Amino acid sequence: MTETLATGAALTEGQRARMARRRERVGPGGDPVAPGEPAGRSTDPDAVPPAGRTDVVLDCGWGRLVFGQTFRDPADVADVLRSEAAGSRDICIYLRDPHVLVSRLHDELFIDPSLTYRLPLSPDAAPGPGPIGGEPAADGGADLPGLRVRQLRDAADADAVNRIYASNGMVTAPVDVLVANAATPSFLHLVAESATGEIVGTITGVDHVEVFDDPDNGASLWCLTVDFNHAPPGTGQALLTELAARLTDRGRAFVDLSVLAENDGAIRLYERLGFYRTATLCVKRKNPINERLFLPSLPAGYDELNPYARIVADEAMRRGIRVEVTDPAWGELRLTSGGRTILTRESLSELTSAVAMSRCDDKRVTRRILTEAGLSVPRGRTATGDDADEAFLAEIGAVVVKPARGEQGNGITVGVRAPEALRTAVELARRYCPDVLIEELRAGADLRVVVIDHEVVAAAVRQPASITGDGVHDVTELIERQSRRRAAATGGESRIPIDDMTREVVAEAGYGMHDVLPEGRMIAVRRTANLHTGGTIHDVTGDLHPEIAEACVAATRALDIPVTGLDLLVTAPDQPEHVFIEANERPGLANHEPQPTAERFVDLLFPGTRAPHRLWSPAGTASSTA
Repeated sequence: MTETLATGAALTEGQRARMARRRERVGPGGDPVAPGEPAGRSTDPDAVPPAGRTDVVLDCGWGRLVFGQTFRDPADVADVLRSEAAGSRDICIYLRDPHVLVSRLHDELFIDPSLTYRLPLSPDAAPGPGPIGGEPAADGGADLPGLRVRQLRDAADADAVNRIYASNGMVTAPVDVLVANAATPSFLHLVAESATGEIVGTITGVDHVEVFDDPDNGASLWCLTVDFNHAPPGTGQALLTELAARLTDRGRAFVDLSVLAENDGAIRLYERLGFYRTATLCVKRKNPINERLFLPSLPAGYDELNPYARIVADEAMRRGIRVEVTDPAWGELRLTSGGRTILTRESLSELTSAVAMSRCDDKRVTRRILTEAGLSVPRGRTATGDDADEAFLAEIGAVVVKPARGEQGNGITVGVRAPEALRTAVELARRYCPDVLIEELRAGADLRVVVIDHEVVAAAVRQPASITGDGVHDVTELIERQSRRRAAATGGESRIPIDDMTREVVAEAGYGMHDVLPEGRMIAVRRTANLHTGGTIHDVTGDLHPEIAEACVAATRALDIPVTGLDLLVTAPDQPEHVFIEANERPGLANHEPQPTAERFVDLLFPGTRAPHRLWSPAGTASSTA
């Protein structure tokens, strides 16, 4: 059996030996992802493998593509899939009669529950609709303001791509493999770059002619995905359009893709762009990464879990821990491994005591404990509804008013400067809790630090919800569109409310709710960076200053809590100045991917089931243990 490198060239004996050694090590990890998986099969199922290009296998980093139509013997396909590296996902495409092979090896292989779509890239490539795209642009190609689609160039690009993969539950890849592949004609690995230079989307095209002299003159696309926190609407379509244009420029006849049958949103996009269904099936190996694709059923209630509970369930199932969904609406799970059983509600577990939880629940208690531990908090007082409140305001100048107990930003008013506004803010806060905290308004970036088992696992700067004008839609329409996008990206957990606060913030920016925002003009529409009201999160774990990390660990020890999300105001994440605002006993772990928050949480619950080492890890994964 012959294997190939990324270029499609046959391996030498030495290269084959090195690949065999690579298969023995732990591969990249991740979960199945709906959009952008591989696709297709030959238009001629009786075609024989072309001379000189037989048994073709292409290493994509996250796994290998096994081009089934280049194999004469299906048994050789099975052998290749059996050699899949741990933590990787290999996919066999274009195999003649894949159901026959799977029926003989049903304990090892399965038919992927996906649909294959094809986009014709030339007018005579019937029967589908006409092609999208047009002339490719040299490192450009996107019609969205400030967005540039270009080739993946270096390790920094590859690292950014892995971050997007991980944040979307996809299998990551060694950086060196991604960079090496992008430099070959077999791959068209594109990234979408924002006006700030941030990579916000990616797509990979595979040119079948370059790989194995495809007689059908085709191509396939893989791993189309975007950073849902930062990518502007239309980024995915811009990537697709640019890839199609570049493949058309190469003279390819079509491009195939495979998408999970349940991914209705992606299917609607593909059909709108001119893709049509084909009868292709893909074959995969039964492994922990693919479990959700071949198991008879997931735990009852799994599909009703929110993202914060689901990420815990997924990590547990990956380790062979039994998962029972005891209350899907509440996000409650019963996890069992061996003789150990633990109840969780998202990131809250039985390991968090009632006392520790109460210390986080009441912001006044949190302030007291952190102050006694020598940690910095803003000046503040409990509202009494008399002249003392106004005297404190006069002394401080500007304050934040918040319920002493509560979450998700409810009842909080930021930037109170006048006595009348103070009274109004206190009344609002009392709708959520009879006790109200008046706190000094401190300038700085809103930082969330997740600490698990007294180690910093993730840090992120949170930013208030914002919109960017397109010169067509008014402010209300832009907010509604962005809100739908945030809801889709967070499983319904994040939406931008259109209320008095939103109208006030928009007015302060100089606009009305029905004004058309100029193209490229960005304005904030909320005062606070709460994720539940449309805020976005930006990972800064690798930039976190050691003094902040040490202070956060000290805070968790003072609170005596094993898992918490600490909110701080900082000059900058890489500077030591900070003040603690509050502590959350149930931080949303899913908000911090690609940092290994769920892994560390399950490590805490079941230390004997620790996850294998990753081939790729985001910056800052080595945590502080001060």
